[in-house]
Amino acid sequence: MISITTKRVYEPASRQDGYRVLVDRIWPRGLKKEQVSAELWLKDAAPSTPLRQWFGHDRERWPEFKQRYFAELDEQTEAVDKLMQIAKERPLVLLFSAHDEECNQAVALKEYLSKKLGVG
Repeated sequence: MISITTKRVYEPASRQDGYRVLVDRIWPRGLKKEQVSAELWLKDAAPSTPLRQWFGHDRERWPEFKQRYFAELDEQTEAVDKLMQIAKERPLVLLFSAHDEECNQAVALKEYLSKKLGVG
Protein backbone atom coordinates (compact mmCIF):
# COMPACT_ATOMS: atom_id res chain seq x y z
CA MET A 1 0.00 0.00 0.00
CA ILE A 2 1.34 3.42 -0.96
CA SER A 3 1.74 5.90 1.90
CA ILE A 4 2.76 9.53 1.38
CA THR A 5 2.70 11.94 4.31
CA THR A 6 4.03 15.40 5.03
CA LYS A 7 5.88 16.57 8.10
CA ARG A 8 7.39 19.82 9.25
CA VAL A 9 11.17 19.40 9.29
CA TYR A 10 11.36 21.00 12.75
CA GLU A 11 9.39 18.10 14.26
CA PRO A 12 11.54 15.24 15.57
CA ALA A 13 12.10 12.24 13.32
CA SER A 14 10.21 9.10 14.24
CA ARG A 15 10.85 5.43 13.48
CA GLN A 16 7.40 5.32 11.89
CA ASP A 17 8.23 8.11 9.45
CA GLY A 18 9.49 6.03 6.56
CA TYR A 19 11.81 7.45 3.88
CA ARG A 20 12.29 11.15 4.66
CA VAL A 21 12.80 13.53 1.72
CA LEU A 22 13.36 17.26 2.17
CA VAL A 23 11.47 19.04 -0.62
CA ASP A 24 12.58 22.63 0.09
CA ARG A 25 14.84 24.49 -2.32
CA ILE A 26 16.57 26.23 0.60
CA TRP A 27 18.05 24.41 3.61
CA PRO A 28 15.88 24.89 6.72
CA ARG A 29 17.07 27.79 8.84
CA GLY A 30 18.91 26.85 12.02
CA LEU A 31 19.05 23.09 11.43
CA LYS A 32 22.05 20.84 10.96
CA LYS A 33 22.05 17.83 8.66
CA GLU A 34 21.73 15.44 11.61
CA GLN A 35 18.70 17.30 12.94
CA VAL A 36 16.84 17.06 9.64
CA SER A 37 17.32 13.28 9.41
CA ALA A 38 16.48 13.23 5.71
CA GLU A 39 17.61 10.37 3.52
CA LEU A 40 17.43 12.71 0.53
CA TRP A 41 17.30 16.45 -0.21
CA LEU A 42 15.49 16.75 -3.53
CA LYS A 43 15.67 20.44 -4.50
CA ASP A 44 14.32 19.72 -7.98
CA ALA A 45 11.01 18.66 -6.44
CA ALA A 46 10.63 22.08 -4.81
CA PRO A 47 8.95 25.05 -6.49
CA SER A 48 11.21 27.39 -8.43
CA THR A 49 12.49 30.44 -6.58
CA PRO A 50 10.29 32.85 -8.60
CA LEU A 51 7.18 30.74 -7.90
CA ARG A 52 8.01 30.41 -4.21
CA GLN A 53 8.55 34.18 -3.93
CA TRP A 54 5.33 34.94 -5.83
CA PHE A 55 3.31 32.63 -3.57
CA GLY A 56 4.75 34.01 -0.34
CA HIS A 57 2.47 31.65 1.61
CA ASP A 58 -0.53 33.80 0.72
CA ARG A 59 -3.52 31.46 1.11
CA GLU A 60 -5.49 33.42 -1.48
CA ARG A 61 -2.86 32.39 -4.04
CA TRP A 62 -2.94 28.69 -3.01
CA PRO A 63 -5.11 27.39 -5.90
CA GLU A 64 -3.02 29.21 -8.52
CA PHE A 65 0.21 28.25 -6.75
CA LYS A 66 -0.73 24.57 -7.02
CA GLN A 67 -1.59 24.94 -10.70
CA ARG A 68 1.75 26.63 -11.47
CA TYR A 69 3.69 24.21 -9.25
CA PHE A 70 2.09 21.17 -10.90
CA ALA A 71 3.14 22.58 -14.30
CA GLU A 72 6.71 22.86 -12.98
CA LEU A 73 6.56 19.31 -11.65
CA ASP A 74 5.44 18.07 -15.08
CA GLU A 75 8.85 19.27 -16.31
CA GLN A 76 10.79 17.69 -13.41
CA THR A 77 10.27 14.11 -14.53
CA GLU A 78 13.45 12.75 -12.96
CA ALA A 79 12.62 14.09 -9.48
CA VAL A 80 8.96 13.05 -9.75
CA ASP A 81 9.89 9.56 -10.97
CA LYS A 82 12.32 9.17 -8.07
CA LEU A 83 9.64 10.13 -5.52
CA MET A 84 7.07 7.82 -7.13
CA GLN A 85 9.54 4.93 -7.07
CA ILE A 86 10.30 5.52 -3.37
CA ALA A 87 6.56 5.72 -2.58
CA LYS A 88 5.97 2.38 -4.31
CA GLU A 89 8.69 0.71 -2.23
CA ARG A 90 8.13 2.18 1.26
CA PRO A 91 6.30 4.93 3.15
CA LEU A 92 7.38 8.37 1.92
CA VAL A 93 7.55 11.46 4.14
CA LEU A 94 7.84 14.84 2.41
CA LEU A 95 9.64 17.26 4.73
CA PHE A 96 9.03 21.02 4.58
CA SER A 97 10.04 24.03 6.67
CA ALA A 98 7.08 26.36 6.10
CA HIS A 99 5.07 27.49 9.12
CA ASP A 100 1.77 26.84 7.34
CA GLU A 101 1.15 23.11 7.59
CA GLU A 102 -1.84 23.10 5.21
CA CYS A 103 -0.73 25.29 2.31
CA ASN A 104 2.86 24.50 1.39
CA GLN A 105 4.79 22.77 -1.37
CA ALA A 106 4.93 19.40 0.44
CA VAL A 107 1.12 19.28 0.72
CA ALA A 108 0.80 20.21 -2.95
CA LEU A 109 3.48 17.68 -3.93
CA LYS A 110 1.68 14.95 -1.99
CA GLU A 111 -1.52 15.76 -3.92
CA TYR A 112 0.37 15.71 -7.22
CA LEU A 113 2.10 12.39 -6.52
CA SER A 114 -1.08 10.80 -5.19
CA LYS A 115 -2.93 11.67 -8.41
CA LYS A 116 -0.09 10.32 -10.56
CA LEU A 117 0.03 7.11 -8.51
CA GLY A 118 -3.75 6.76 -8.43
CA VAL A 119 -4.06 6.75 -4.64
CA GLY A 120 -6.44 8.58 -2.26
